[in-house]
Amino acid sequence: MPGAGSPVIARGALAPVVAFCLYDFANSAFTTIIITFVFATYFTTGIAVDPTTGSAHWSLAMSVAGVVIAILSPILGAIADQTGRRKPWILAFMLICASATALLWYARPTPGDGPWALVFVVIATVGFEVGMLFVNALLPTISTPASMGRVSGWAWGVGYAGGMLSLVVALFALVQADPPPFGLDKGQAEHVRATSLLVAGWFVIFALPLFLLVREPIAHTISAGRAVRLGMKQLINSLRHARDHANVFRYMIAAMIYTDGVHTVFALGGVYAGVTFGMQTAEIIVLGISLNVTAGLGAFLFGWIDDRIGSKQTIVISLVALIATSAVVVAAQDRATFWTAALAMSTFFGPVQAASRTLMARLAPPTMRGEMFGLFALSGKVTAFIGPAAVGWVTLATGSYRLGMATVLIFLLAGLLLLRGVKEPRAF
Repeated sequence: MPGAGSPVIARGALAPVVAFCLYDFANSAFTTIIITFVFATYFTTGIAVDPTTGSAHWSLAMSVAGVVIAILSPILGAIADQTGRRKPWILAFMLICASATALLWYARPTPGDGPWALVFVVIATVGFEVGMLFVNALLPTISTPASMGRVSGWAWGVGYAGGMLSLVVALFALVQADPPPFGLDKGQAEHVRATSLLVAGWFVIFALPLFLLVREPIAHTISAGRAVRLGMKQLINSLRHARDHANVFRYMIAAMIYTDGVHTVFALGGVYAGVTFGMQTAEIIVLGISLNVTAGLGAFLFGWIDDRIGSKQTIVISLVALIATSAVVVAAQDRATFWTAALAMSTFFGPVQAASRTLMARLAPPTMRGEMFGLFALSGKVTAFIGPAAVGWVTLATGSYRLGMATVLIFLLAGLLLLRGVKEPRAF
């Protein structure tokens, strides 16, 4: 990163940018360990009656979390706009996520503990996702219009590094340690359950700099009740006058579609590798770590491209590359080709997500950033089930998982075509 005197950093302050990036480093442990690789696998194979039932229950829990997030995000974002504060909301939802995650320690390997695990996974997921909308709304505060893309890219890159490092620690210090540390009982899966405590602690520790080093503008001194009333009024008024913000809403629709494709690859990529190429858990985890590395490098490097050519063009380039590399992944007949294409594909995961956050920050009116990021979070959840469902339906109809995963290309292409009509302000 540039030095403290660089014009890239808002008001010459390097510390807030570092703190912002560290928050992504902190929260990535949750998505990597709890949602994707370790605890999700433990629930489906260790807690549930059988993997099929476990997978169904886990998917349902994620759907419930998505509905709650979709309801809360725009409402809370609009309320936060009235007070001008982001950090109190970030702190509250960070603590909700970390506390609920820590309570997963009590999910023993017995079907009777399934409801406990699912309830707290839902609570933790809601805390994580809602908190992120307020973190994203801080981006213009800690960067300049000319550096927003770089700062967002750095944060995503650092986030992928956090996910990778936390997964490495979880695997080698807990899951695969023999004997397990601290006298953990493998028979009760304590070495796996302890990863929830690792994630909770990781999140809190590395999130602290955000609260200590990032300063917000002076907040409005209005009561909580008035903030709620004004926030709801603002949200309703914005929806009624959606035509006044047509460009922003057009972008939300485009992002909703292509993000569904990206998230589907994330959610089902490991399953695809196992089913199509017979990869075992250890190799899939190595694949996951490798993908985090290349995705992080892509997010970091493309930050400069974002600020040079704009967020929209960065997204366009990333989507074109994702479509091309995803096609190779789906068509690959051997592991070597699959690995090569998958690593190339993941290089553009970070840029498309980082630039999407930056473009939202550039398009949203300054007084409505919380609300707009709330609606952005809502748009990301409304159709989140369609991508995985499309893969499942086509797979069942054709008997081919390759053809099922090929539906991802449709989402990426459709989002790309809709994005063409979005106008980006020339502020970079």
